Amino acid sequence: MKNIITIQHTQAVHHNNGMVGSWTDWELTDLGKAQAENIGRKLSAELKGQTYKIYSSDLIRARQTAEPLARYMGIEIGYLEKLREHNIGEAVGKTIQWAKENALPVNSFDDRQFPGAESWREFWNRVSDLCCEVVADEADNIILVSHGVTLSVWQQVWLGSDIVEFKYSGLPGGVSFMEIKDNGEHTIQRLNDPSYMRG
Repeated sequence: MKNIITIQHTQAVHHNNGMVGSWTDWELTDLGKAQAENIGRKLSAELKGQTYKIYSSDLIRARQTAEPLARYMGIEIGYLEKLREHNIGEAVGKTIQWAKENALPVNSFDDRQFPGAESWREFWNRVSDLCCEVVADEADNIILVSHGVTLSVWQQVWLGSDIVEFKYSGLPGGVSFMEIKDNGEHTIQRLNDPSYMRG
């Protein structure tokens, strides 16, 4: 049996300023930092006595979400670029309004919404590769700290879905609990639990 916990980064600056998230390296807001501290304190208490690995996206907002939990648990964080958000190329660093006005038509999984962006297929395959690596990891208990779009795809890949159109199921600060049963079945016990980020 293998246990996977995923954590979506908490409130970040781009949630409030009308800017694109993606690979733009936004920090958490003061509220987001408090939410991350709450997650770290509550989740570490729940997991006390268990051995976990933590992997995080290397973008600042994910790092800042992972750091309190790692501190409470007394473990190091492994940073993985594969846990980054969907790369939307030239829209990185731009406003959401600019992105809406300049997006290219997307008619297939291989089309790019912006020059330099990952196609949906490339992004899906990146998350799928990551899922395979996590499943193969020697650790029985793993925590992943990532982003809303990435974890929305992760959830579908985890349950064995082939590539599908984008469906967002994220929640900033949401904590999800997944398990591989002894028979190899992948399950989700709890999805986007918001209670950990509350004071």
